[in-house]
Amino acid sequence: MNPRPSNTLRATLLQASAAAALSLGLLGAAQAQDALKIGFIGTLSGPGGALGQDQYDAFMLAIEQRGGKLGDVPVTVIKEDDQLKPDVGVQAATKLLQSDKVDIITGVTFSNVMMAIHKPITDAEVFFIGSNAGPAPIAGKQCSRFYFSTSWDNDMLHEAGGQLTNDLGYKNVYVMAANYQAGRDAVSGFKRNFKGNVIDEVYTQVNQPDYSAEIAQLQAASPDAVYVFYPGGMGINFIKQYRQAGLLGQIPILSAATLDGTTLPALKNLAVGAITSAPYAPNIDNPQNKAFVEAFEKAYKRPPSMYAAQSYDAASLLDSALRKVKGDLSNKQAFIEALREADFQSVRGPFKFDSNHFPDAAFYRVDVVEENGEAVLRASTPVNIATRANFHELCEMK
Repeated sequence: MNPRPSNTLRATLLQASAAAALSLGLLGAAQAQDALKIGFIGTLSGPGGALGQDQYDAFMLAIEQRGGKLGDVPVTVIKEDDQLKPDVGVQAATKLLQSDKVDIITGVTFSNVMMAIHKPITDAEVFFIGSNAGPAPIAGKQCSRFYFSTSWDNDMLHEAGGQLTNDLGYKNVYVMAANYQAGRDAVSGFKRNFKGNVIDEVYTQVNQPDYSAEIAQLQAASPDAVYVFYPGGMGINFIKQYRQAGLLGQIPILSAATLDGTTLPALKNLAVGAITSAPYAPNIDNPQNKAFVEAFEKAYKRPPSMYAAQSYDAASLLDSALRKVKGDLSNKQAFIEALREADFQSVRGPFKFDSNHFPDAAFYRVDVVEENGEAVLRASTPVNIATRANFHELCEMK
């Protein structure tokens, strides 16, 4: 039989047990508090749903690869579908800010939604990491120190398209785009760098299913080439109808954000021969991209699109910045500085932020080619953009 401990020893043991229990309780509370809430807003349904799904899947892949953490901090992701409707996007952002009280918001697929939610989020001083939509106003006068993009501003994407059209020697080009913020930015960006003659610029309804009348008009105009901006389901319908009209081999088609990893599975060999300017293709040759493509294809049984790549970069950016501040977002300026450093390896290649928090990164000529009987996207030469909009000069961080 063990001897009974003295009163002094019993008191000491009780104090130690209480201290240990308190310590464990506080540790559990701290761990719960340390879990950062991240809101993801994207277009996850309808004709543009594949774009948002690629954004979400790649973001979650990056978190899964890090054991459910970013920057060694546990994270919880709350997903919201904006349905490509600005009012629904505002409702989603309001829920995330007021009910869920998220620390960070990411995603956003289409520019009309971005224009509706950018100011409410940044005015609330919640960190906002966009991974696709890049309307020109938020790259300029409406910029915010709380907003960072891992994609591009809309004009920049199509400035590369205009330059590529010059490089290919086309002089008379017919331009078409969906009639919303990104479509209007697309045309202005294209015209900024294209040195030839724009025969006509035609704007069509968002999610318009039938382009037969517009295709007949462009055929009658006899351009050297046509340049289009039709993301998601719009691009699938347009390219199919362009091919059915017998024009794909007759009038060269160039595009941006029309032929990509989200639309090619539906188009397949119908799109072979088309050329696009893009910030990303799965064959970009660097170690981080090779690892990303392998992991994404293993997880989701499809190649990653540029939307996936940009969202994966958003997670990598957050991972690097959170690590620098040890997961503590209380000093907001310190976290902003950590984000500005962009201390991560982008799957796109060299990456840094301009003063307006949009990236200075490469664009490529990407062709739809046939390999082993299948249509694939292949990046080749970088596009050296001659002229860019000076949106950063209009940006005054608040």
